[in-house]
Amino acid sequence: MYWKLIDFLPPPSIVAQRTLWSLVILLAVLACRREGGGLVHHLRNPRAAAWHLLSGSLLAVNWMLYVWATLNGRILEAALGYYLNPFLNMLFGTLWFGERHNRLQLAAIALAIGGVALQIPAAAGIPWLALTLAVTFSLYAVVKKRTLLESRLGLTVETGLLAPAAIVWLSIHADTPAAAFGGTWAHAALVAGTGIATTLPLVFFGHAARNIRLTTLGIIQFLGPTLQFLIGWRLYGEPVTPARLLSFACIWLAVIIYAADARRGKNAESGI
Repeated sequence: MYWKLIDFLPPPSIVAQRTLWSLVILLAVLACRREGGGLVHHLRNPRAAAWHLLSGSLLAVNWMLYVWATLNGRILEAALGYYLNPFLNMLFGTLWFGERHNRLQLAAIALAIGGVALQIPAAAGIPWLALTLAVTFSLYAVVKKRTLLESRLGLTVETGLLAPAAIVWLSIHADTPAAAFGGTWAHAALVAGTGIATTLPLVFFGHAARNIRLTTLGIIQFLGPTLQFLIGWRLYGEPVTPARLLSFACIWLAVIIYAADARRGKNAESGI
């Protein structure tokens, strides 16, 4: 909904602005907490900088596609991508972090995959947008799990490494400084607000990616595309077919099964 309000800028400029304003907010937080020394230290470490440049690049591609989809009436297709994303998290968790699933969890995953598959015909061919959104954000979670920095400092490094490209883009594609902010004070306030709209969820996501199982993270992430689905359908009037509604029901049934199994396992561990 927020990105819809900034449709006076093209998607690349929105991504550049949210990168720079996120960096401003994160640097202010680090200054207040006197953590700037750690930022400089890790930027001087080639290996750490390379990991965060990779994660930042994945994030930038994901941002670009998501903003483009939002501004071009493809919110439901983007939601499909974020429905696929948790399953890739589960797959990558199994491949690279040794995470395992019991039979009921596997059944829930299969049901959800079936639900996602029901949406694919609505995309009128290979859903490249959804697949790219899913792959980039899932790989971002994997890279975040490999990095050594906590979420706030890591996100600062990522946006700092992307900031030069953002500045170059805005300097080339904005005729005047005012044009880079939309030309009015109201537009400028919306542009500046992209920093808050970006940093809060990403700091929380980065903390979660480093501290909980990717499988658990994947299940929680079904909330995001469900809200996107409802907003695209009810608020912006994107068409919803019976197949998409059936897909929605299958996915949420899978989430309920998985969550119930997880709760049962937790109760068993505590002796309840």
